[in-house]
Amino acid sequence: MRTSLNSFRRGIYSALVLALGLLATASLQISNGQGTGGGTGGGTGGGTGGGTGGGTGGGTGGGTGTGNGTGLIAAGVAVDANGVLQRLTSGDPNGFLSRERAAQALASLDADIAKPSKLRKVSLTRLARLTQQAISEGHGPDEAMKCLAGLTRIKYVFYYPESKDIVIAGPAEGWMQDYAGRLVGIESGQPILELEELIVALRTFPPSKNSNPIVYCSIDATDEGLVRMQQFLSSIGRQIGPGDEQYIVNGLQESLGLQLVTVGGIPATTRFARIMVEADYRMKLIGIGLEEPAARIRSYISLANFGAMARNAMCRWWFVPDYQRIRTSEDGLAAELVGNGVKLIGEDEVVSSSGQRQQAGRQNRASERFTKGFTDHYGQLAERDPVYAQLRNCIDMLVVAALIQKNDYYGQADWDLSVLGDEKAYPVETYNAPEKVASAVNSIWKGSHLATPVGGGVQIDASQAMDADNLLDDEAGSVAAARAEIKLGDLPADQWWWD
Repeated sequence: MRTSLNSFRRGIYSALVLALGLLATASLQISNGQGTGGGTGGGTGGGTGGGTGGGTGGGTGGGTGTGNGTGLIAAGVAVDANGVLQRLTSGDPNGFLSRERAAQALASLDADIAKPSKLRKVSLTRLARLTQQAISEGHGPDEAMKCLAGLTRIKYVFYYPESKDIVIAGPAEGWMQDYAGRLVGIESGQPILELEELIVALRTFPPSKNSNPIVYCSIDATDEGLVRMQQFLSSIGRQIGPGDEQYIVNGLQESLGLQLVTVGGIPATTRFARIMVEADYRMKLIGIGLEEPAARIRSYISLANFGAMARNAMCRWWFVPDYQRIRTSEDGLAAELVGNGVKLIGEDEVVSSSGQRQQAGRQNRASERFTKGFTDHYGQLAERDPVYAQLRNCIDMLVVAALIQKNDYYGQADWDLSVLGDEKAYPVETYNAPEKVASAVNSIWKGSHLATPVGGGVQIDASQAMDADNLLDDEAGSVAAARAEIKLGDLPADQWWWD
């Protein structure tokens, strides 16, 4: 390791460690001759990228190791049989594959369901009954049922006592598979709401009990890993030089080891859980500059002044719902979901010598700016990056399920979920559970400190949206009017969606 102070002027080295929930930073003084430098990315597959001054590495760690300029983009995550999560990338730089898929999808879909609709209605009670019938007949639900008739958002929830229909309504369109295998709208590119995730939400708030579960995921370094990281940083001393970046990256990766993925409130073996974990993982890559966001969101490292932070400082970032977003009619038979529905929040922590983490009771300025920027631009990000739209839709479905349970639409409709509530009849717990992920490391020339560990995740207390203080009044009567416009009297018994 270079340590000569005669050859180099004093400078700064900042290495940011993302171990899918841990952004590790600790202070190190270095010797730096030029004051400029590139970035180094490390992780599962690694990756490197260049830059000058305070630039960040352009590689992606924790995934397939693709760098900037390759034409590849994030395409989801995979979990192997050992529970280790890895990033997937794909690419369609000219859009040729997307156009081909769109043409094929339009040719195969029924013209009515492929036609975009500003407000498509889906009766959940009818859908459940017809799904049960399809399963009993041996062929199972068709693609339209699995895709909830092409809904891309839930805007309204209605209950009709006279016909005992529980109806969700929102924009819809025809669908196709994108480059990552996600089902997305042919025109908008927005993810389609799928029955599989709705089932998870309904089972989380079932008709049989008044549950108040918190659905969450968290990606965190182990206490042992944090101790080893601090020991490694102490072992290399405070004087290092240019060219030692990869040594630090490799040492931090090795000392931290695999990070633990925790999922609660829903089965970890569902796609719902995987969506939460991917959104959390990708958000942290954005935070440390290892992934370029699809919206104008400044990374945490571009905002941070590491010299002002304690050596054992950490920050946590996690997604929560925007709970003040349900506008309800006076009679309780209609509700509207408003706003983007997702916020990113944070707090600072400190790490003890034993690897224990404690709340510091505040959030540093750079972290505040990063989480606010992420929240402010979440809608734009969700329009351009499907996983964030999927996370928002999953949260919406949980909120809708909590509303159905809270208002006892189940009891009023004499609906016990039928096959939708039975894992044996309709299995959705069919995926490998994410349990571990390799550390990803980004190193940059910046400041006199080696950054800050970050933990976090997703935390959804959907029933909180039903608290009286969070409900919005339908002062203009628009929600009740939207329900009244829908007439079910002439609807055939076997029709479960309509425009």
